[in-house]
Amino acid sequence: MSAETGGVAELKFRDPRRARELTAALARLVEELHRAPVTLMHVCGTHEQAIARFGLRTSLPPGLRVIMGPGCPVCVTDLGEVDEGVALALQGVRIATYGDMVKLPGSSKSLADAQAEGAQIDVVYSATQAVELARVTDEPVVFFASGFETTAVATAAILLSRPPANFSVLSAHKYVPPAMEAVACLPETRVEGFLAAGHAAVITGYGLFEDFARRHRTPVVVAGFEPLDILAALVRLLEMIRDREYGAANAYPRCVTREGNRRAQESLWRVFEAADGPWRGIGVIPGGNLQLRKEWAAMDARRRFRIDVSGLQQAAQSELSRRCLCGKIMVGLVEPTDCPLFGRQCLPESPVGACMVSSEGTCRIWYQYGGRPDLGGTA
Repeated sequence: MSAETGGVAELKFRDPRRARELTAALARLVEELHRAPVTLMHVCGTHEQAIARFGLRTSLPPGLRVIMGPGCPVCVTDLGEVDEGVALALQGVRIATYGDMVKLPGSSKSLADAQAEGAQIDVVYSATQAVELARVTDEPVVFFASGFETTAVATAAILLSRPPANFSVLSAHKYVPPAMEAVACLPETRVEGFLAAGHAAVITGYGLFEDFARRHRTPVVVAGFEPLDILAALVRLLEMIRDREYGAANAYPRCVTREGNRRAQESLWRVFEAADGPWRGIGVIPGGNLQLRKEWAAMDARRRFRIDVSGLQQAAQSELSRRCLCGKIMVGLVEPTDCPLFGRQCLPESPVGACMVSSEGTCRIWYQYGGRPDLGGTA
């Protein structure tokens, strides 16, 4: 995937010729498996963005399905976690959080609703910005933190850097490997291989997935985010399925190693511990939540404040919410277009389900780009 240009090695990730070679290889591999469809799952909203944006599904052979699993951290943030943030905001605590979290529905209200009622909600782009807010005020600032391993490491680093005493964290961080376990154990699942997110694997290393792959006889390949990254990883995954090679492989070697970033892992597990917790639309996942260790109680909003969510959880679920298929979409059992609300009552400006809220949600991505766009043969 490299070429010499003026004496400088240039990495090329959008080479049409190479893309055609890889898609031809995918077609041959599907034929060699003698069964269809072959279903592969990725667990990353950034992968889904790339797949949809570049129309990669239009170039896949008919017998290959690539679906998105629970790879959107905002989407899997539970109703109760949103309720905690809303309750804190309504009792006068200043909340700093990422933009996608603001519109995320809780049991009866979102942070946007709380803001409309006078609550102070600050949108930040990093944990560092949340700390900076706390440094310029005397009032309590709670960072409502979401995201998988990558952003959890950033939150851990902030806590290890001795933030001001008025700063605390309400953790909605999640840990992806247990969610992959949950999907693999579903009786209805037909997933034969997983693409793992390259940015998370920079932290964890790809060796993390080896035991999972052996136990479930389901290979895992770490993939980058350019079109050729994804196609090459899909080829490797089909080769492993064909050869019954039940292990983990790395198709993102320019960034990922087997061991990962040991220093970042040390920071992560010094601050957080894995705990059983609910994922929206999926249920309680053993070890799926990242909660602050007791040593960090002074910075843990759940220990620092009395959070009463009872008033928010008394409202009956709306008829539209009951018809939402986000839970099934996030475990790959249905697609966004199977939901009767998609693109009708459920829109980015008025989302019913979490999958339409976040820029990494499957429904939002399919609404923006189309899951299987008709590109008129230009893909």
